[in-house]
Amino acid sequence: MAEIAVFSGTAHPALAAEICAALGVPLSPSRVQRFANDCLGVQLQANCRERDVFLVQTLSPPVQEHLVELLLMIDAARGASASRITVVMPHYAYARSDKKDAPRISIGGRLVADLLVAAGAGRVLTTTLHSPQVHGFFSVPVDHLHALRELAGHFRRYDMANTVVVSPDLGYAKEATVFARLLGAGVAMGAKQRFENDRVEISAIIGEVRGKDIIVIDDEIAKGSTILELLGHLRRQGARSIRVACTHGLFSGGALDRLGGQDDILEIVCTNTVPVNGAAHHPKLTVLSIAPAMAEAMRRIHAGESVSELFHA
Repeated sequence: MAEIAVFSGTAHPALAAEICAALGVPLSPSRVQRFANDCLGVQLQANCRERDVFLVQTLSPPVQEHLVELLLMIDAARGASASRITVVMPHYAYARSDKKDAPRISIGGRLVADLLVAAGAGRVLTTTLHSPQVHGFFSVPVDHLHALRELAGHFRRYDMANTVVVSPDLGYAKEATVFARLLGAGVAMGAKQRFENDRVEISAIIGEVRGKDIIVIDDEIAKGSTILELLGHLRRQGARSIRVACTHGLFSGGALDRLGGQDDILEIVCTNTVPVNGAAHHPKLTVLSIAPAMAEAMRRIHAGESVSELFHA
């Protein structure tokens, strides 16, 4: 079997180091430089020839910089005769651009998938895509993990007897139902309509939340406008307590402070698929690690074992 080699981009080197520690392999060095004409250059500073190469790069802000860096890393590994190149992309930011819902707009999720494959990616390992159809945008195998087990493990420390899991919209209802089943909790969901990038309206909550301990769960939180809109409905309908959870904690534009400043939000929980600024100093925020799950998936990919069995363990 070919030897394994793991390289990291500059987006989230701490996660890459944690993955390598869990996997029991060294993190191979790489070099990223910016030339005088503002172009990026990448050098993988370890042998790739006939090796099973994993490139760890999450698409966190600045997304375009990190995407181009990843494309150059893939090209460098292909030029160095890697036997297989697996892109380990904990957060696929362009997954939100997954449909043509207005005239003359691009479908970035498909385009970026094509770019990764054209650069030389032979496989993709990612976590919690914004919608299931994005999986089909790739013409190479995709191993799609989720963080529901990690999140459920955190919340099991609380009494779940009076808990209801709430999805902010119908699009995440299936995942919310799975999460509720892991906790033995009830489930409800919001009827959401998005008008602009940062303006949403939730017309109703489908399900019983009065007097309940609520866990609001979503795939990602960016500006937090959806959560704040949902929060108003939960207050009016008499929810007893509210906690918020997501996989990708982007928290852009001061969202973490806005959410943390709500007195009735007891806790905010996310994973480390992207770097969370200010995580160490925010009293309501808990960041869970997905490194063990990613490392186990990488080990199974390398060994030719089933990755889907991770969900049934």
